[in-house]
Amino acid sequence: MPRLNTYSAPRSADVVVIGAGINGLAITREAAARGLHVVMIDRDDIAARTSAISTRLIHGGLKYLPRMEIPLVFESIRERNILLTTAPHLVLPYPMLIPFARWNKTPGWLMSCGLIVHDVLAIGKKLPLNRIVFSGRLKRDWPSVAKAGVKWGGLFQDAHVPVTERFATEIAIDADRHGATILTHTPVVSLLREGGRVAGVVYRDRVTGEERELRAPVVVNAAGPWVDSVLDLAGPHARKIGPTKGSHLVVDSFPGAPDTCIFFDSPQDGRPMFVLPWWDGRFMIGTTDLPYDGSIEDIAIDEDEVAYLLHSVNTIIPEAGLAPADVLWSYSGVRPLPYVADLKDPSSVSRDSEIIVHDGDASGLMTIIGGKYTTHRALGEQTLRKIEKALGMPREASPTREARFPGAPAETVGRFRAEFIARSALPERSAARLADVYGALARPIEMLAASDPALAEVIDEESGAIAAEVLHAVREEGAVTLEDVLLRRTVIALGSDVGLAAAPRAAAVLVTYAGWTPEQADAELARYRDSVRRFMPRALRAGTAPSGML
Repeated sequence: MPRLNTYSAPRSADVVVIGAGINGLAITREAAARGLHVVMIDRDDIAARTSAISTRLIHGGLKYLPRMEIPLVFESIRERNILLTTAPHLVLPYPMLIPFARWNKTPGWLMSCGLIVHDVLAIGKKLPLNRIVFSGRLKRDWPSVAKAGVKWGGLFQDAHVPVTERFATEIAIDADRHGATILTHTPVVSLLREGGRVAGVVYRDRVTGEERELRAPVVVNAAGPWVDSVLDLAGPHARKIGPTKGSHLVVDSFPGAPDTCIFFDSPQDGRPMFVLPWWDGRFMIGTTDLPYDGSIEDIAIDEDEVAYLLHSVNTIIPEAGLAPADVLWSYSGVRPLPYVADLKDPSSVSRDSEIIVHDGDASGLMTIIGGKYTTHRALGEQTLRKIEKALGMPREASPTREARFPGAPAETVGRFRAEFIARSALPERSAARLADVYGALARPIEMLAASDPALAEVIDEESGAIAAEVLHAVREEGAVTLEDVLLRRTVIALGSDVGLAAAPRAAAVLVTYAGWTPEQADAELARYRDSVRRFMPRALRAGTAPSGML
């Protein structure tokens, strides 16, 4: 069983990666699998900020065709195929209807051609062919969309990762398994300099609070929206990041809710929009794409964004009738896109990534701009090529193209799930949840629950999560805070109340089994309540959160 440790005190490394988002994770995993000693360091947890606010698609690149970004389309198709093979328990086929509505920017005939061209570019893909959907089938399978006056559309075969939190955690586990050192809740306070170049970092130890030096010939700045803040440590520089704000809503199933994703142009301004069947019967609606110059520390949705998203959905699905009171919670953040002066249309900025190899006084430093879940592995491989060159290493084949994720079962996902549930002593709902959330990594959690009846008890009625998951998150998966546990390891917080009802029970488990003091538990509960306010949960808006969590 691979164990993830997120605290140590390294003094040197071959590579230091600043940022534990999807870019930093990919680079760390790739370099560690290549045999390099890598230290990844982040002031927060694994994939805790920008990488936590995605639309959760593993997108085959269709939306890049109109801009003729053909290399990015090819890369997206290839990486989607790789992930469907190496992480089949996390990355799932995800067909999406594209309604050819009268308000679309792109005419239906041209989008139809795009679907055909994409199939040609994706020859050998692991998904069915794209299809044109005519009036009869549209009325039968998407009647709510047909009622909006849509006559025809396209069915694009794509993929998604419903729990990106587990996706990121498994990448970290795999990197750790290959010898990487991962430091979370550990801020970098300055860059080390020797011989007129960057030679490492100075960080603050999360336990002792003292500042420690960490030397490395290569430092990778993968801090996402905070890239410029890291570059400030190196001295004056041209602005690199021009973030745009994106927000999503989470709602329960609603009248006319579709069985598949719907990918459409907003009738208000033509921006790409999604209605996404998601997790435990809930739906996501997103996303906005707005220029943003405010603070990137704590971002929340605003009323105009809520109105925009709901109006768009109510137009494409008239019977939905969604109102602000229907929103369970929301999440917002910024995309770390390249800076463009006087930006008028954020959607026009390329979503491709860029690797900057600095020179002069900043030699030894590399900076990553952009990046996506779909192509994260490719970015890691491309960055490793530049690291190999910087370190004078011979080029070798990427070790991650065929490497399966730690939770990928040896058998098919369906067979694993069925057999796990059938032989588990846990209630069927809890066993099914373990299989769906953790894949093959569910087995040690089940064994932990078998060791003590109290650890088999359900602590979250909505999801069926059990106490053993909470203890496992701290003991085996590097969770430090209650937010780490509920949001990014057990994903209990993806429920309708963002984990507020389960939080006191989870804290009590950690007092009993993980050495937390009652005072520590109380402090963590207070921090958790304050942290999830950024999601604007209905439970807090309506004052219905459990006692002590208001």
